[in-house]
Amino acid sequence: MSDATYPAYPVFAFLAAVLVLIPLPWHLQAWNAGTCLFMVWTSIACLNLGINSIVWHSNAINHAPIWCDISSRIVVAVAVAIPAASLCINRRLYKIATIQRMAIGRDEKRRAVIVDLSIGLGIPLLQLVMQYIVSGHRFDIYEDLGCYPFTYNTPVAYPLSYLWPPVIGLVSAGYCVLTLRSFWQRRAQFSEFLASKTSLRPNRYFRLMALATGDLLCTMPIAIYGAVLNATNSKIFPWISWDDTHADYWKVNQIPALLWRSSHESVVALEMTRWAPVICSVVFFAFFGFAEEARRHYRDTFASLFRVLGIRRIKKPSLFSKSVLPSFVPLDKPPMYSYSGSSAYPSTAKLPIIASTPTTTTATESLFSIPLPPVAHMDVSKEWYPTTPSTASGFSPSEEYRKLNDHDV
Repeated sequence: MSDATYPAYPVFAFLAAVLVLIPLPWHLQAWNAGTCLFMVWTSIACLNLGINSIVWHSNAINHAPIWCDISSRIVVAVAVAIPAASLCINRRLYKIATIQRMAIGRDEKRRAVIVDLSIGLGIPLLQLVMQYIVSGHRFDIYEDLGCYPFTYNTPVAYPLSYLWPPVIGLVSAGYCVLTLRSFWQRRAQFSEFLASKTSLRPNRYFRLMALATGDLLCTMPIAIYGAVLNATNSKIFPWISWDDTHADYWKVNQIPALLWRSSHESVVALEMTRWAPVICSVVFFAFFGFAEEARRHYRDTFASLFRVLGIRRIKKPSLFSKSVLPSFVPLDKPPMYSYSGSSAYPSTAKLPIIASTPTTTTATESLFSIPLPPVAHMDVSKEWYPTTPSTASGFSPSEEYRKLNDHDV
């Protein structure tokens, strides 16, 4: 049976794995451990599932047992790691919304990072240990999908494996609700507090809140659906002992696509599981990949790249730069004049008349010697305002200028 999602899925998976890591450097600089954990775990999940979809396309052969050991454990860890990272984000947002003292000093920031790492790394590692308790055999290989862990469907498996993602999601949802309530109560002082006490800005704060909430809406239904599906569509075996559960541990089930695609519930559960990290990555990049801080870092990155390559940015000269203004235009800002009504001339000041030595000009020179109106605030120079009439035109700009001043136009 052909895979309709190939090669679209590996392309989207690898692209999502790269996109979600683009904002990582500036989030590391801001000590946002929860956000960084979300990016790293999501990228790892996309890479893992993308590689599997290529290696096991149209086959279920055990090509790489060591890789499958690693890959199946990544699937287990990611199932709780992404909700745990969302919990870290919502917890931090709650502390900000309640106007609690945020990590300002280096020691305080370090303690906040340690707490977030304990949640974002400690819970997935603990989940790996508990998953081994209920692992009936080594792993399963699904055609077109790759390696997945196998959980022995016994009552012990539900508190140890299946219920962890929904429980973490519920705690995170509780923080989210409390954050919204606190924000509504303190909305008047909220923006001022963000600007003075934290490295967040209101726009980034609300993007983080939307991201964490969207992740809850994406991961919690999948986890609950999987637990309900195992409880209703599969036989639940009684827990007898450790030896009974791990009696045939080194067995590897190889499941053809014709078999797992014959069950609609299995198709929905497996496809949702592998597409969820891709969706989370794209949503994250949509929130943070086009923000103002992201665009600023893009400009800095390209500028550094141009410097390394020896490429100089050529700036277009401004119309009002010194290099393009005529030499007779003053560059200093002239004094302000007051205007009354719709008159185009100043009403409170007169330009001084500067005498000059009489000169003899031609008709063309006389034409360009006509002074500009006073509103242009031009410096009057002797070569622009001759004091005697021109022999060619009989016109005296200096005399006309005196008449204007005498009438106080």
